[in-house]
Amino acid sequence: MSFRMDPDWLPFHPNPSQPRFLLPPGSVDAHCHVFGPGDQFPFAPERKYTPCDAGKDELFKLRDFLGFERNVVVQATCHGADNSAMADALRASDGRARGVATVRPDVTDEQLAELHEAGVRGARFNFVKRLVDPKPDEYYHGIVERIARLGWHVVLYFEAADLAERWEFFTWLPTVVVVDHMGRPDVTAPVDGPEFGRFLTLMRDHPQFYAKVTCPERLTVAGPPGYDDVVPFARTLVESFPDRVLWGTDWPHPNLKSHMPDDGRLVDFIPRIAETADAQQRLLVDNPTRLYWGQE
Repeated sequence: MSFRMDPDWLPFHPNPSQPRFLLPPGSVDAHCHVFGPGDQFPFAPERKYTPCDAGKDELFKLRDFLGFERNVVVQATCHGADNSAMADALRASDGRARGVATVRPDVTDEQLAELHEAGVRGARFNFVKRLVDPKPDEYYHGIVERIARLGWHVVLYFEAADLAERWEFFTWLPTVVVVDHMGRPDVTAPVDGPEFGRFLTLMRDHPQFYAKVTCPERLTVAGPPGYDDVVPFARTLVESFPDRVLWGTDWPHPNLKSHMPDDGRLVDFIPRIAETADAQQRLLVDNPTRLYWGQE
């Protein structure tokens, strides 16, 4: 099957820089995706975007180039609940990748077992309305109960304004919960203001929550190369919750419109938000290894 990517789609950087920051041994890129290739793993009919192809071979090449040893591959919304491309990448990784799936209430126990065997350790619930059509809270209850029995966690993707609306459901979740991209704060607002303060309260009062301090290129208003307006938000989380933060590239950077980041420069962003060797070790090695490989 042939797919034509959206005319305004920005493909991933073809020649990223070699990072200046040397990653600690065992580092994990804890948030990345695979797209297709579409002729092998077709994109979902209900998708809200059609991306470029960005398959496992390109992902693993980037992993090695940047200096990561492992990946966590998050199911892309363009594939809907067909996790075939993501699971194929996990099986091809020689144990060096784990996955986060998208599952629906009609998923069978056999399908869940197959995903677990491939290396899936979490399920993602997306509430970003421009990407998906979020469901009412009740839709997710049965899914959560079933994945909890497998020891999986829940990954949440939402906009900052959604947190108050979904607070009761989010805090009900009985599993470990990982929040994508710091809950997408408005980085033009004060880091000590009420909006980000609500997210900090969530993290402080609910110790099962982790935060991905990811995607400065997605959150910034100031823009590259420094993404200076994102630094205070990510640094606050790293310093406040050193054992519950994760970092990832977000390669191949879906749905960006302003610019396509250089993945090497994104790695160089890490020491600006995790300023000590201890903080970097926890962020890049200890926390993701415990969460995704800890049951081995």
